[in-house]
Amino acid sequence: GYMARVAFVMDRVFRRFGLSGKSFIPMLVSTGCGVPGVLATKTIENEKDRRMTVMTTTFIPCGAKLPIIALLMGAMVGTAEAAWISPLFYFLGVVAVIVSGIMLKKTKLFAGRPTPFVMELPSYHFPSIRSWALHVWERVSAYIKKAFTIIFASTIVVWFLSNFGIYEGAFGFLPEITGGLEEFTDYSVLAMVGGAIAFIFAPLGFDSWQATAMSITGLVAKENVVATASSLLHIADGTETDPSLWAAFAGMFPSMGAIAAFGAFNLLCAPCFAAMGTIRAQMNSGRWTAIAIGYECVFAWVVGLIINQLYNLIALGQFGIWTVVAFALIAAMLFQLFRPMPKWAWDDDVAPKPASAAAAA
Repeated sequence: GYMARVAFVMDRVFRRFGLSGKSFIPMLVSTGCGVPGVLATKTIENEKDRRMTVMTTTFIPCGAKLPIIALLMGAMVGTAEAAWISPLFYFLGVVAVIVSGIMLKKTKLFAGRPTPFVMELPSYHFPSIRSWALHVWERVSAYIKKAFTIIFASTIVVWFLSNFGIYEGAFGFLPEITGGLEEFTDYSVLAMVGGAIAFIFAPLGFDSWQATAMSITGLVAKENVVATASSLLHIADGTETDPSLWAAFAGMFPSMGAIAAFGAFNLLCAPCFAAMGTIRAQMNSGRWTAIAIGYECVFAWVVGLIINQLYNLIALGQFGIWTVVAFALIAAMLFQLFRPMPKWAWDDDVAPKPASAAAAA
C-alpha cells in the first residue's frame, strides 16, 4: 500500500508540470532501468498522461548512464567544473522531465483538462510471495522477449560495423586485412557512418567520427559509450574509472563546453534499443513512437547546443551564427514555459453544442 500513497501525495506536485501522480512510479523505476519504467506506465489510465510519461520517463538517469557521468567527471578532474559536473548531469534528467512536461502540455498533442486522480489506497500489508513472484516473472519475461533480443541483434550490428571496412581498396575483416594495425577502426564502416553524420554535432562542439560513433553505439546500450571510447581511443580494458581514458577522452574535445554538450546529448537523447522497443510496444503506434524518440533526440541536441554556445560565449568570448540560434532557442523555450495555457487547450474536452434548438430537443 506504500506506492499507491506515494503516487497520491506526488499528484499535486506532478500536476504543476502536466503529469499525473501515477507518473511518479515509472520515473522512480527508471532510475534503475528505463525498460521496466516504460512498462510501468500501463497503470496510467489517461492516454495523454500515459504517452507523455512514456516520452519523458527515460530522461531520468538509469544505471547505464552512470558510467557516462563518471567518464565526464573524470575528464574534467582538476578543472573548476569538476565539483558540480556529477550532480549537474544527474539532475539534468529531472529538469528535462519538468521542462518537457510544461512545454508539451501546451501543445495540441497533449492539451486537455487534467483528469481527476482516482486510485485505490489498499491497506498496508506484507506482499504475498505468490503475487510478488508473478509480478517479477511478468517483468522479467517481458524484458527477455522485447529487450534482450533487441540488444543481442544490435550488438552484432555494431560489432560488424566496427570490425569490417575498406583498407587499401579491399573490403573485409579489418584485423586481418590491415595486418594487425592497432588503428584499424579508423577504416571501419562505423568510421564512415560516423564521419558522414558528424556535421550534425559540429554546433555542439564535437564533430569527430569517434565522438559520433560513441553516440551511435550509445543507442544500443548507454554503457556502450564508455566501452566504445575505450576501443576507439585504444585504451586496453579502459573503464570510466581509468585516468588514462579520462585524459584521452578529454583530448577529443576542443573545450569543456563541448564535453558537457556531449554528455548532455547522450544522457537526454533517445534511450537504448531495448527501451525503444518497449516504447513501441507501449505506444502501440509507429507514429507516436517516432514522435517520442524524435522529441527526445531534438530536445537533447538543443540542450547540448545551448550548453556549448553559452560556454564558448562566456568562457572563450566566441560569438557566431550558432550563438544566435542558441539564444533564439532559449527564448522559444522560455516563451513556451511561461505563456498562459492556451484557450484551445480545453476545446477537446468540451461537449459540442447542438446545431439548433430542434436538434437539442
